Amino acid sequence: MNGRDITALGYREGPIVGLALRIAKRLKKRMPQEKVLDELKAVLNEPQQYVSDPMVGELAVALIEEANRPYWVEREAPAPYQVWGEGIEKGALDQMHNATRLPVAVSGALMPDAHQGYGLPIGGVLATENSVIPYAVGVDIACRMKLSVFDIPAGEMKKLNDTLVNALKRETVFGTGAAHKRPLDHEVMECDWSCSPVTKRALEKARGQLGTSGSGNHFVEFGVLTLDKSDLGLQPGEYLALLSHSGSRGAGAMVAQHYSTLARNLHKELPPELSYLAWLDLDSEAGQEYWAAMNLMGQYASANHALIHQKVARNIGAKVLAGVENHHNFAWKETHGEKDVVVHRKGATPAGEGMLGVIPGSMAAPGFVVRGKGHASSLDSASHGAGRQMSRTAAREKFRWNHVKPILEAAGVQLLSAGLDEVPGAYKDIYSVMAAQSDLVEVIARFDPKIVRMADAGEKPED
Repeated sequence: MNGRDITALGYREGPIVGLALRIAKRLKKRMPQEKVLDELKAVLNEPQQYVSDPMVGELAVALIEEANRPYWVEREAPAPYQVWGEGIEKGALDQMHNATRLPVAVSGALMPDAHQGYGLPIGGVLATENSVIPYAVGVDIACRMKLSVFDIPAGEMKKLNDTLVNALKRETVFGTGAAHKRPLDHEVMECDWSCSPVTKRALEKARGQLGTSGSGNHFVEFGVLTLDKSDLGLQPGEYLALLSHSGSRGAGAMVAQHYSTLARNLHKELPPELSYLAWLDLDSEAGQEYWAAMNLMGQYASANHALIHQKVARNIGAKVLAGVENHHNFAWKETHGEKDVVVHRKGATPAGEGMLGVIPGSMAAPGFVVRGKGHASSLDSASHGAGRQMSRTAAREKFRWNHVKPILEAAGVQLLSAGLDEVPGAYKDIYSVMAAQSDLVEVIARFDPKIVRMADAGEKPED
């Protein structure tokens, strides 16, 4: 007797067939094979009658559970989506297509910095109906960019080099699990951290990590902001500016892990390629908990940047003249095409008409301050950076610091610390990415990194 004999009786392929075979092996000790098949058929037809049977009760219970489990119902056709940019890797394209097969999917978009991730690709935008997908938000919830423009002329940078370097070394903390020995203060810690059991549990971790940065591609850097025309409330010219990239640290990771696991357990019917796209209904208790926790992580991530910028500005004795802040790895309730939807932007940023944002390049390539154009097909979105063109492992295998240092010197960049997987060659060409989304954003200023600090080499990345 084999699996084909079992499925011929009407059993669905899967674990239930293996269980039926094990039960059949027991039954064969008591009756001929044809009788065994008759018994298995009877259990399949009326499992409720056999729940208490010592021989086949386990199989009967499994059949009842299987019958009550929801089946995977795919959209009749994938939800519409548009791709920006060329040469995007197949893995990211496949992930975007798979996301639009979900029954809750409404529409989507893929940004030119896209690359493969978990569930939704990095650079993926997905609108859903009354539901939120934890892995379409991402692990580092509400990761963001923050730019502060100081009242110090860019021409003073060389003279102030030691002061600026010491400020980054003294006022920033990087790394997985890194925390301040003496916690900082911010009103975000007075928010309702009991909005979910996970945030309540994460409170003390969050308190210690407040005002710190993660690892991987997170950074704090001084650079030159160039304005060609009056904007941001500033006159044209070159300014000293501070740019940071980080998120919600360990607390955000705890929220992501808990609710993504919960969502996957609720949607075991999804095929393997869609399992990381399991969703939570916003009307459910779990969905409401996640939504509250996600928004709290947004406030927390913003507080981390605010404290870093305050400390650095105070250290160098500077006044902030202007600033821009935008985030990704988040979900927003928005209206598109007269329909209320939840827009997930994983490694993509809001670019509604008139909205300001910062799109960074790499440690040796410029970033850009942009103003959104509100493109409907992109769901008012744009890229969150240049995007990786190779994995971290591939970058560590390919590059050596003696090859990278001349590139940094040519760009006038002083690198204080970073991993080899974050070198410029690991990223796409920022000019190509910006050209591919010229219909999504207008460039209003350029930021050139000059003094860069990231987590030390060997740190586990936080994406």
